[in-house]
Amino acid sequence: MDLTHLRYLQAIAQSGTLTRAAQKVHISQPALSVAIRNLEERFKTTLLLRDRHGVTLTTSGQEMLRCADEIFGLIERTEQRIRGLEAEETGDFIIGCHESLGAYFLPRFMHAFLQQAPRIEISLWNGTSMEVRQAVVDRQIHFGLVVNPLPHPDLVMVELFKDAVDIFIAPSRAPATEDLAAAGEILRKGPLIHAGRVTQCQDLIARLAAESMLPLRMLSCGDLELVKSLTLEGLGVGLLPRRVAAYGHPGELRRLHPSLPFIPDTIQLLYRTDMHRTRAALTLKKALVDHGKSLGEA
Repeated sequence: MDLTHLRYLQAIAQSGTLTRAAQKVHISQPALSVAIRNLEERFKTTLLLRDRHGVTLTTSGQEMLRCADEIFGLIERTEQRIRGLEAEETGDFIIGCHESLGAYFLPRFMHAFLQQAPRIEISLWNGTSMEVRQAVVDRQIHFGLVVNPLPHPDLVMVELFKDAVDIFIAPSRAPATEDLAAAGEILRKGPLIHAGRVTQCQDLIARLAAESMLPLRMLSCGDLELVKSLTLEGLGVGLLPRRVAAYGHPGELRRLHPSLPFIPDTIQLLYRTDMHRTRAALTLKKALVDHGKSLGEA
């Protein structure tokens, strides 16, 4: 069905005559009559009653007019909605990241952003950095905060800030001096608490083993938050990203010694190269980048 014919029916109802309606929609009266006949034939009904005073709508004509008003009202609302998505700060987005990264990155970011852009809705998605990267590729999430991601042709990668997986200890177990030998003795006593599935922890353990500094007792955990809790309790020496060690407990965990090995990290923002660049998407991207770059060095 040609929606233009419904526009003609609206014009006839508003004008009261075919002549005035034809003038209103800028076509000839015969062409207008043909369009209405086409509608009547399509629906096998009579839409107009003609007399010397003009035209009136039949019951079918009035029902079609009501439907036409609903159709064009929906089209107008759709146009307004799409224009709003393109030009206004409104939309729904999913941000993905590892829970430990999100624990120190997201609270201040979310607090500021939700006030800055109240019409932008954000949901959070948690997984490993590898899972977050793949979720961005698969369009499951819009933005990913990822540690040391591998390049991908479909992804834009923006470096935000640096971190490092290092060796931490509770102050109660810290050596009395900054002597490297004393720190090495504490490390060898262990236990060495680490998240076994985190690649950087595996790499740091390999470096410690190569330097004959690996303790006999190892304690592998499922995630970094448990490593942090056990290290805070003084159970042993923990392998943690510096920012994870610091958030929520400033000064309560210390690097065992600055000369001991550590594994550098780079945290990047990922999004698809073909991301729909609405105003809201660009606003959120800029806010994530600005907040990330404000964190500086760990």
